[in-house]
Amino acid sequence: MTDNIQLQPVRHKKRHDNKRRDGCCPWSRCCSGGDFRPRTVWLGHPEKREQRYPRNVINNQKYNFFTFLPGVLFNQFKYFFNLYFLLLACSQFVNELRLGALYTYWVPLGFVLVITIVREAVEEMRCFLRDKEVNSQIYSKLSTRDITIKCSGYQTDFFYILKYLDVYLDIFPPVFHHKGSCFLRTDQLDGETDWKLRLPVACTQRLPTAADLLQIRSFVYAEEPNIDIHNFIGTFTREDGDPPVNESLSIENTLWASTVIASGTVVGVVIYTGKELRSVMNTSNPRHKIGLFDLEVNCLTKILFGALVVVSLVMVALQHFAGRWYLQIFRFLLLFSNIVPISLRVNLDMGKMVFSWMIKKDSKIPGTVVRASTFPEQLGRISYLLTDKTGTLTQNEMVFRRLHLGTVAYGMDSMDEVQSHVFSAYTQPPQDLQASRAPGTTKVRKTISSRVHEAVKAIALVHNVTPVYESNGVTDQAEAEMHYEDTCRVYQASSPDEVSLVQWTESVGLTLVGRDQSSMQLRTPSGQILNFTILQIFPFTYESKRMGIIVRDESTGEITFYMKGADVVMAGIVQYNDWLEEECGNMAREGLRVLVVAKKSLTEEQYQDFEARYVQAKLSVHDRSLKVATVIESLEMEMELLCLTGVEDQLQADVRPTLEILRNAGIKVWMLTGDKLETATCTAKNAHLVTRNQDIHVFRPVTTRSEAHLELNAFRRKHDCALVISGDSLEVCLKYYEYEFMELACQCPAVVCCRCAPTQKAQIVRLLQERTGKLTCAVGDGGNDVSMIQEADCGVGVEGKEGKQASLAADFSITQFKHLGRLLMVHGRNSYKRSAALSQFVIHRSLCISTMQAVFSSVFYFASVPLYQGFLIIGYSTIYTMFPVFSLVLDKDVKSEVAMLYPELYKDLLKGRPLSFKTFLIWVLISIYQGSIIMYGALLLFESEFVHIVAISFTSLILTELLMVALTVQTWHWLMIVAELLSLACYIASLVFLHEFIDVYFIATLSFVWKVTAITLVSCLPLYILKYLRRRFSPPSYSKLTS
Repeated sequence: MTDNIQLQPVRHKKRHDNKRRDGCCPWSRCCSGGDFRPRTVWLGHPEKREQRYPRNVINNQKYNFFTFLPGVLFNQFKYFFNLYFLLLACSQFVNELRLGALYTYWVPLGFVLVITIVREAVEEMRCFLRDKEVNSQIYSKLSTRDITIKCSGYQTDFFYILKYLDVYLDIFPPVFHHKGSCFLRTDQLDGETDWKLRLPVACTQRLPTAADLLQIRSFVYAEEPNIDIHNFIGTFTREDGDPPVNESLSIENTLWASTVIASGTVVGVVIYTGKELRSVMNTSNPRHKIGLFDLEVNCLTKILFGALVVVSLVMVALQHFAGRWYLQIFRFLLLFSNIVPISLRVNLDMGKMVFSWMIKKDSKIPGTVVRASTFPEQLGRISYLLTDKTGTLTQNEMVFRRLHLGTVAYGMDSMDEVQSHVFSAYTQPPQDLQASRAPGTTKVRKTISSRVHEAVKAIALVHNVTPVYESNGVTDQAEAEMHYEDTCRVYQASSPDEVSLVQWTESVGLTLVGRDQSSMQLRTPSGQILNFTILQIFPFTYESKRMGIIVRDESTGEITFYMKGADVVMAGIVQYNDWLEEECGNMAREGLRVLVVAKKSLTEEQYQDFEARYVQAKLSVHDRSLKVATVIESLEMEMELLCLTGVEDQLQADVRPTLEILRNAGIKVWMLTGDKLETATCTAKNAHLVTRNQDIHVFRPVTTRSEAHLELNAFRRKHDCALVISGDSLEVCLKYYEYEFMELACQCPAVVCCRCAPTQKAQIVRLLQERTGKLTCAVGDGGNDVSMIQEADCGVGVEGKEGKQASLAADFSITQFKHLGRLLMVHGRNSYKRSAALSQFVIHRSLCISTMQAVFSSVFYFASVPLYQGFLIIGYSTIYTMFPVFSLVLDKDVKSEVAMLYPELYKDLLKGRPLSFKTFLIWVLISIYQGSIIMYGALLLFESEFVHIVAISFTSLILTELLMVALTVQTWHWLMIVAELLSLACYIASLVFLHEFIDVYFIATLSFVWKVTAITLVSCLPLYILKYLRRRFSPPSYSKLTS
């Protein structure tokens, strides 16, 4: 909090470890440190600054120019296997350990490092450009002459912020240049897309010009920096007045960083920068996600390394540990180093890049973004899907459906009656009003009419909606605002519920046409403008679950306190009635969001007394929230219940078929929402999350251990039923019976958790991972879903009405929930199966040549002599076999349409069969068989010279690998055929230049051709026969669909 903070922070480097450290952020080395204290900010007088504050240059880069190369190399070689290959390459500088040319070890290692360095360089450049854009944000300094300053170089206290300008500082705005207020877009801060109203303090807004701010003596007292983005406590004091002016400051007087000015122009003074920004203090490093597939491959690699050590020891043991046996062990480790394939990681990383590209280019799921390209195969093994409700399963587009007055209710088909009541209330002559009081049936009719009118009037007044007028090409903005042009009016509010209510009052005849900081204008059906003075506003909070407003009718002078809120809190505020609870439950069961509307008339004396106590409470620095709430609660007693409103949030497109696909695929869906129990249950039924033939067990509210025990026992007796539980009951169960509850919940076909806090959502994800060991996927669209998305193994963000915060924090971003089906069933399944095939084939390729080396060494008295040297060993894993093997990333067992039509195919992957110890052992046995056949065949058929062994065995090895790729492919792609032919052509063409290793004249003879053909057929034909027999007598499930 500072007025003249020098916004040029020291650039800190991002730590390279993957450990989560809450509070860490790109602005500083560690945000959790530091002494945060409240402070006084003197406006226009930087010399009075009492302490130093953090500076404001953002730096998300991991490295700088000098640390880039050392940093990248360190991060690569801190892992054992990369270090292992580095030591192997370095060992070739020792003459006693050298087995061949240096490039045979250094070229593969260098290739891996170059790819890694290029990838890191691209990411660093992207970070640099993003940081540069933020740090180059231009602000106009408030001074006697025009000065523009970059955000990173900001050194003064006052500056202008224009419309549509991003805010990168936490500021207090003393002056607005548009009606004394402005609108703020906060979607990148809190996930809400609706605009927020921000207000200045009254004494500075009345200054003739903004430059007068530099002449007055004033200061801001602000609380210490904290993470609460929804609250702020401070005071503004102007000392040169008589008497001095004190005004309280709240969240409505602030503009936080990571927001955008949506309307108007602001003169602001800096109060927080750097690590003290609200947005930065709410940022923590998400947990570093490592794919389960990568962990399984890592485990297999460790087994291969163990086999490498064992084989080396056996070879030395068979030599009876003669001579310098310890050197021989190291030479054998080098000789058989191909057992651990260095190309495995490169192939898998490149494969993941291809899978991510395929997802982004899929025209059937447009707008999908892959933000974490390191584990797309995770999408093929999801067991639990946890989804938000509002904006994810539903559209977050509110439609007014029901008005309930207790004795009568109005639905969509009877809104014309409401309209006629409102029309008669404002057009009826005075004598008719007198007649309406006559006894008889007319009295009942007019009583209902007046009740409808009061309800509609209350709904039109109790809100935070502001009408905004925009130019439509025919009418300019100023003219539209002056004449209240309906075609140019747009409603803005912090909640779509409020906008839908105001739009409904417009449809029945009472239109909100104007609003500013202190007044509101309504237009009646006859065109009359009703003016109301806004005396006080009590905004909605998640704690209070209600909002209120005190207005004065300018025509009558009446002061009325209107309030609306959730039924759970309003039930204790309104006067006694016998229908509120029942009707709220009925409307909630229909899937409607219910609000209770009430009013209370105040005398002038009552209001003056309240205002004095309220202003005093707002000026408190300590326990302000508690004191303010206490004063407001003194008004919230015995209020007159006016009506209930029911608003519907419609389902997203194709939610039902998508959930059915997921359910048939063996994925259990849990819905975690902040909505009330009845609404959540209704949405679950409406979306077919709970099927018609399934029972629903509603977990009764529990507060003690004994109640939780009894309810869990009752739930245990149910079978195959969905569970609905509230957040409070869930907290009690997890506190006392965590294991028992999770065991029962995991057996349910579906679970609905209502009234869930964001931290509870993340906790549920974490418990599912710990208790089941299965992969989880979290789907959400709002800022309150970010913690759940980051905690899940796969986080999917939906770009919706609540902004892009969830989308930006997710691993995968989609535009509609229905795209999730194709993302999992097609891309997830293909990515996992292709990754499994690719990894096992790379291992097979390395084991084949290692087996041949072992056979060769054992035949020649266990000598540590390499079978292939120089370019042969490098070319084998690169130009000769790389393209066909990598082309497996294009393979697929069924068409995408079939995968969507039969989601049961996905269920086979949940057991991890494509890559398991069983399949690994099968490929090891195949490698040993083929490597032995090729080597022994070459030894039996060679003619007099050793160079003939190399020619026969190496050619047979290349042909065997190409045929094995053809054996593995399920569906041919034209690029696969090109890869096979290209590799074969490269080998044939290179034979001319390999005269050092291969006799060029020998390979042109018929003897060479028939020997290579015989060895290749013996190594591959049995496998082709076994594949045919398996498909004939025990076909896999997908083959039945493709035949």
